[in-house]
Amino acid sequence: MSRKGKVLVAMSGGIDSTVTALMLNDEGYEVVGITMKTWDYAASGGSKKETGCCNIDSFNDARQAAVEHGFAHYILDIREEFGGFVIENFVDEYLAGRTPNPCVLCNTHIKWRALLKRADALGCDFIATGHYAKIRAQENGRFVVSKAIDETKDQSYVLWGLQQDLLSRTILPLGPYRKTEIRQMALDYGYPELAKKQESYEICFVPDNDYRGFLKRRVEGLEERVNGGNFVDKNGTILGKHKGYPFYTIGQRKGLEIALGRPVFVTNIDPDHNTVTLGDEEDLERNEMRVRKINLIKYDQLSPGMEALTKIRYKDSGALSQLFPEGNEVKVSFFEHVKGVAPGQSAVFYEGDDVLGGGIIG
Repeated sequence: MSRKGKVLVAMSGGIDSTVTALMLNDEGYEVVGITMKTWDYAASGGSKKETGCCNIDSFNDARQAAVEHGFAHYILDIREEFGGFVIENFVDEYLAGRTPNPCVLCNTHIKWRALLKRADALGCDFIATGHYAKIRAQENGRFVVSKAIDETKDQSYVLWGLQQDLLSRTILPLGPYRKTEIRQMALDYGYPELAKKQESYEICFVPDNDYRGFLKRRVEGLEERVNGGNFVDKNGTILGKHKGYPFYTIGQRKGLEIALGRPVFVTNIDPDHNTVTLGDEEDLERNEMRVRKINLIKYDQLSPGMEALTKIRYKDSGALSQLFPEGNEVKVSFFEHVKGVAPGQSAVFYEGDDVLGGGIIG
């Protein structure tokens, strides 16, 4: 038995997860690598070649690193779990006029739970991933997610849904490092090709990055059902015809295919009437929003009026706000107007570098 314990490492075959496994191996953990197959690219019907974390080359890269460094490696097929939750939610949210964030759901509801289940079966004390974030234990007994040193790579935003039982057994070794340092580590370990490997920012089950095409292929007859709805202004005046409300997102300006003599943006989506509201950029401004499906991390409850920096999208710099818990929801009041509040996206609350918690914008 290792002096530090046994850890199950999620290995996608990419640079971050591979370096994570090798670092922990060097630190004295008994490492077991696991690569999760979440999606069958052929089933997506997309036109693009397999890329990212679910192709055979990635599986082979992960296995090779494990073999060369003398630790076990397994492939875990979670396509049924993944498809039954993440993809159905993705489709349902667009059909409800919202903009989902499938990577958050996958991390917090599928991957971590699947990892923990297999960790228990393999007698592992911990699970580890290559996410850029930190986890620490507080004196109050709670485990806290905080930002990575490298804010350009920080992924704390997508981890807001992790519950305490998951956090208590999770190791995130990359939080104290910058991406440039991780690339150098890959070189030092003897993996120059890994150090140059291109990162994928696509949704794994939409490999051609065309979510509209995915929805059309996934929902039989969708295009015929929703085509020909109205573009309207904020007063309800009809401006023209659109191709179907699920194919638009809040804040969208490009690809509207309507000429009004000025730039316009999608400001509201009404699935019940198949209407898409267009307006000026200032019409995107909001000073408050409601957030549902709350998961708290740093504290077990929020004080009414508590101040926090709230991020409404992954690359958002955040906006100062006050939080008002109301049952299972939180009302967020911003000190200044924010643009592009999109129902279905994640809202994450920060106190300094620490994640207070988060939820889904209602």
